[in-house]
Amino acid sequence: MWPLYAAGFTTAFGAHGIAANLGSETGGLRESLLYLGVLLALYDGAELVLKPVFGSIADRIGARPVLIGGLVAFAAASAVFVVVDDPGWLWLARLGQGAAASAFSPSASALVARMSPKTQQGKAFGSYGFYKSIGYTLGPLLGGVVVWVGGLSLLFGVMAVLGGAVAVWAACAVPTVPPLPRSRQTLLDLGRRLSEGSFLRPTAALAAATAALSVGVGFLPVSGAAAGLGPVVTGAAVSVLALCAAVVQPRAGRALDAGRLTTRTGITAGLVITATGLACAMLPGLVGVLVAAVGIGVGTGLITPVAFAALATSTPEERMGQTMGAAELGREVGDAGGPLLVAGVAAAATLTAGYAVIAVLIGASPAVVTRRGRGRNAGSRAPSEASPKRSVPQRDQ
Repeated sequence: MWPLYAAGFTTAFGAHGIAANLGSETGGLRESLLYLGVLLALYDGAELVLKPVFGSIADRIGARPVLIGGLVAFAAASAVFVVVDDPGWLWLARLGQGAAASAFSPSASALVARMSPKTQQGKAFGSYGFYKSIGYTLGPLLGGVVVWVGGLSLLFGVMAVLGGAVAVWAACAVPTVPPLPRSRQTLLDLGRRLSEGSFLRPTAALAAATAALSVGVGFLPVSGAAAGLGPVVTGAAVSVLALCAAVVQPRAGRALDAGRLTTRTGITAGLVITATGLACAMLPGLVGVLVAAVGIGVGTGLITPVAFAALATSTPEERMGQTMGAAELGREVGDAGGPLLVAGVAAAATLTAGYAVIAVLIGASPAVVTRRGRGRNAGSRAPSEASPKRSVPQRDQ
């Protein structure tokens, strides 16, 4: 499992280590919040298109080769920017990194699900989310230090080394998990399965959480800079966001497995806390940035393992990559849409208004995300409930 945790760390560190430093270190971005939003969304836009594709490929040929290939491609895309060393190529390098992450991120999630017992899905995804959040935590802070020492080229060089090292580790340590026999599936069958509440509710919650996380990482440094805070201070503040998410996720996963937390309660509480954190971003100065970071971190940390565990336990194992890829598609809608929404409102009005709009939308989402929940999505997630889920793959074969 450790190389899978490292893969989660890599995508988080690569995405947010660069994103949190774009506004203060790349010429011209400070004058254009809308362009910043577009550049933040570019990485996720590639994932938006490609993650379902690579998820289905992982089901067909096995998740391990897709995982390793994606990590190698991530290292290559990062290395290209180091060689070229031209800010005009930044958009292409981010697009390449996003395309590579589209391969190894859903593959890692699918392997976490398949290599973990059904009764420990919450713990498994909580641990995976913990190390991913460590990447979010160290990314803005260490990224700021690396950029200060050697600019964006050095940061991309670090990404290249990290991606290559994790690829080698995964090749040596991750066992082969062969693809399972699958029954023929039409587009109608796929649409019917992905339109069920057991898929839509957790995925919508993940999209809202990721939108808030992306907005926090991308725009809290802008708020800090407007308040006169330096890049190291704003990077540290954003790292507080990810640290809170890292601390909360394993605890939420264990509580879910033990039946102390239900899917509905966890998602509802997480969305409300996240919306409160976004509302606090409207407060001026360091206090607003820090309180917002804590609220967004705790809320998203609560949602993520609960929603992923709900998806894993309701999915036939032979379709795990496809489901995780489709769920990641929902996350990328939030990851790309959140910054674009806030940037658009900020360009038309103010950044404070942008925070207000997304806080209202996420605060109102529990009424939609958790409505008509039944069974596992509404009630206690006791270990004894896992056994019927194992029969799903056999019925579909």
